[in-house]
Order: sequence, then C-alpha cells, then structure tokens
Amino acid sequence: MTHESSGDVRHLYRYAPAKINLGLHILRKRDDGYHDIETVFLSIPWSDRLEISPADAFAMTCSDPSLSVDGSNLVLRAARELQDVVARTEGILPEELPTGRFHLEKHIPIGAGLGGGSSDAAAALLLLNEWWDGPCTTGDLMEIAGRLGSDVPFFLGPGAAFGSGRGERLEPLLDPETDEAYRPPFVLVVGVPPVAVSTSEAYRLIQPDDHGRPDLREIVLSNDLDRWRRELVNDFEVPIVERYPAIGQTRAALVESGAGYVSLSGSGAAVCGFFDDEAAARGASEALRETGHRVWFGRI
Repeated sequence: MTHESSGDVRHLYRYAPAKINLGLHILRKRDDGYHDIETVFLSIPWSDRLEISPADAFAMTCSDPSLSVDGSNLVLRAARELQDVVARTEGILPEELPTGRFHLEKHIPIGAGLGGGSSDAAAALLLLNEWWDGPCTTGDLMEIAGRLGSDVPFFLGPGAAFGSGRGERLEPLLDPETDEAYRPPFVLVVGVPPVAVSTSEAYRLIQPDDHGRPDLREIVLSNDLDRWRRELVNDFEVPIVERYPAIGQTRAALVESGAGYVSLSGSGAAVCGFFDDEAAARGASEALRETGHRVWFGRI
C-alpha cells in the first residue's frame, strides 16, 4: 500500500514484500541464455520499505551500507526505464518529469532467494507511476518490469501466481474455495543462514529436466503436506545444499523442529518450513535466531 505524508512536501512510500517459491522446475536452457522454469510464487510480509521524496535528480540511499546505490541498482534502473517510457508517451523530454530521491529501508536479506531486489524495483515503478499521477497502465508496468528482471512482474500482481517462461509469464493462483489469491493454511518459518548464493552460480550447478514434471499448481492447492514432501521439488535444492553445508543444516533444523514440509526458496540461501503447529513453528524460529539466522515467522 502507498501512503502520502502530510505537509507541504510530498513523500510517498510503499512496502516491498519478499517472495518464496513452492516448487521450482528448471526445464531447459533457452537460446537467449535464460532458462524456462515453472514455479509457484507466494508473497510474504517480510518487507523492505521504499520512500521517494523530491530531488533535482534521481538518487538513492539505503539503510544497508553493503547494498550498491549507484546506477546499477534495480530501483534506479526502474526509475530511468519508466521515465523514458512516460516521456515518449507524453511527447516530452525525460528531464521534464519530476525526479526524486529514493530511500530504501532494507529488511529482506540479500542473496537469499527471496526476491528483495526485484520487489524493490516493482515498488519503484508503482511509486513513480503514482508520483506522476498514473500515466502507465498495469500492462505498461508489467512490460517494463519484464525488461528489468524475471521476478519483477510478480511483485506487481496479487501475491500468488504460477510462473513460467523465465518466470515473467504469470497466472494468478486462486484458492478454489474463496476464488481469492491462494494462501497456504500453515504457519511459515523462513530461516536465512549467513550465506549468500549467486543465482548465476546456482544455474551452473543444475541439469535442466523437462520430462514428466508434475503440475505444481495441483500439488500446492492440495494443501497436503505429505504430498508436498513427495512431489513439490525445487531443482536447486540438492546441488545448493551440497555446495553450502550451512543451508543443509538450516534445512535439517526445520525438519527436526517438526516442519511438515521444508524447501529452499528460489536459489537460496533462504529455507522455508511449513508447520501445522504454531507453537512448534515459534520454537523453530527462536532456535534459528539463536544460531545466527535471520528469520521470518507467521501466517501468510
């Protein structure tokens, strides 16, 4: 949700949620260097906060000094992409559009497979579109988002989707009983050990497989943790756990704490555990924090 501050100076901010993956099939290498995938994306309320305020040029600051805030950051790239599109659409020069300074309060761990950078970019598109009084449609923003990164379009949607292609082709995943965005009926614990995984490295470790892969939507919507354990597979998990023992230890800790289903999110390092029992989930989250993990715990 976007808010506007009171007073004479206009400030807008938006929360940028993380995502997790339920199942992730790497089907094939494409001619353009990307991979065709299938996955279920779910947003979770572990969020960054992105604010924009007036400035003479686009600029950015961040609460996390380790994050680059130069022109390579997806937030500033999103701003420039949208600026160019709106300027062409309106028949004006890009510099005629108001610019601003972004400030990012960073809470989502970096390099964890939680999509924080992509979510921040989507938040920048939504903030700027509001800043400029809504010149772009959702379709326009989706097109720009797809150019910025494979995960970015998801963060413009309703919070639950089946992703294919590079991940940018999205179908809403709806709960068949409510016809609303799917939310699993379990308690979630996300544990992130002090490890960062490079997505490009993760892809080098896997062998694509497009033969006989099950329908992830059907598996997820079953809400059957036994079936999830049998059939809901993230292709990155085995090679990443082999390469990073700390991730395997996080996985084992969640299993031992009573999680009914445990999986890597994206290419890691985040590990997700789904629990029927809230007390067990709370205990697991506290134990992970005591061992140096960053943790999110709750229902989504």
